[in-house]
Amino acid sequence: MNNESIGSRFKRAWNLFLNRDPTYGYGDYGYSSGRRPDRIRLTRGNERSIITSVYNRISTDAAAVDIKHVRLDSNRRFLEEIDSNFNKCLTTEANIDQTGRAFMQDVVMSMLDEGCVAIVPVDTDTDPDSTGSYNIQSMRTGQIIEWYPEHIRVRVYNDRTGQKQDVTVHKSSAAIIENPFYAVMNEPNSTMQRLIRKLNILDVIDEQSGSGKLDIIVQLPFSVRNDVKRKQAEARRKDLEEQLSKSKYGVGYIDTTEHVTQLNRPVENKLMSQIEYLTSMLFSQLGITQSILDGTADEQTMLNYYNRTIEPILSAITTELKRKFLTKTARSQKQSVEFYRDPFRLVPVSSMAEIADKFTRNEIMTSNEIRQIAGMMPSSDPKADELRNSNLSAPNGGYPSNSEKEENQNEAKEV
Repeated sequence: MNNESIGSRFKRAWNLFLNRDPTYGYGDYGYSSGRRPDRIRLTRGNERSIITSVYNRISTDAAAVDIKHVRLDSNRRFLEEIDSNFNKCLTTEANIDQTGRAFMQDVVMSMLDEGCVAIVPVDTDTDPDSTGSYNIQSMRTGQIIEWYPEHIRVRVYNDRTGQKQDVTVHKSSAAIIENPFYAVMNEPNSTMQRLIRKLNILDVIDEQSGSGKLDIIVQLPFSVRNDVKRKQAEARRKDLEEQLSKSKYGVGYIDTTEHVTQLNRPVENKLMSQIEYLTSMLFSQLGITQSILDGTADEQTMLNYYNRTIEPILSAITTELKRKFLTKTARSQKQSVEFYRDPFRLVPVSSMAEIADKFTRNEIMTSNEIRQIAGMMPSSDPKADELRNSNLSAPNGGYPSNSEKEENQNEAKEV
């Protein structure tokens, strides 16, 4: 029981709405915006087409894979996760505005849209230009606007001013990640850019057809070869426009000798067939299917998608992070940046029991590790943390430990 007096608790109590100055909320806090200023803005009209859904699907799936600062053993196998500020940026908080997952989605989305993106350390314990060993405390996604032999000019959101700012950084102190599918998505005449142009043309046609224009030609009963007849024709056209605009139901009249020809009827063209062809070609080149976008893909389709689309993107990111933000000394100490995808995420519940039996029986995973995958609390039984086949009993009636198994195997060899 807390022995603190009621008076002391009241003195230290604080309320978000009550314990504030009356003018709080209208002070000078810096630049303000009605929309989130650090949010990515797609370029080249991509936000107005179906390309956005493709970008969002890929970036969301890539951000769902864990990227960690880890230590490996002599065989390049995972040994432990390093508790560093760099790892916190990748897993917990990249900056004051973004979590590690939101930051990685921002990186992938910007990379797919622009073709090349920079990850820039913002807060470090020492100047990155003066030393190669420094601790990263926060980092941001930067748009590369100029290239120099050893430097780049990047546009980065400054969370202290609330605005984006252009800064010049050395290439060695920023991770420069290029889209592995640059030739398919970002080249001027690539499949993606051709599809975007076709979609923009389709949008223009849709706007014209829905603009409310009648697009009709009225044939008058006289020739308009001279100026006098042209003036009469112009007066007749204005009269028809006035009839339709002032009529409550849009009803007008013409003379019996006049004829009307309507022009806004749909004309057959090959635009939709070209869009469908480019879309199917783009999906095949990226390893995407329509079932992946609508969430009906089976396990084999998703496996192919992760291997052909997500894996090259994550490899490009982790390799560059390892190259730029880990020193040679750190790499010699078996430090690395790796990504790990949960292989059981796509496994249905009906198959989980069989998989759990095979993994525990063949001493690949412990019972508590299986329980963790299923979202269950770990068991307090010590046997649940041991790698052993529970179906085999020891000679004394219990379960043999790993050391007992080795002794039994050695005795069998001697015999």
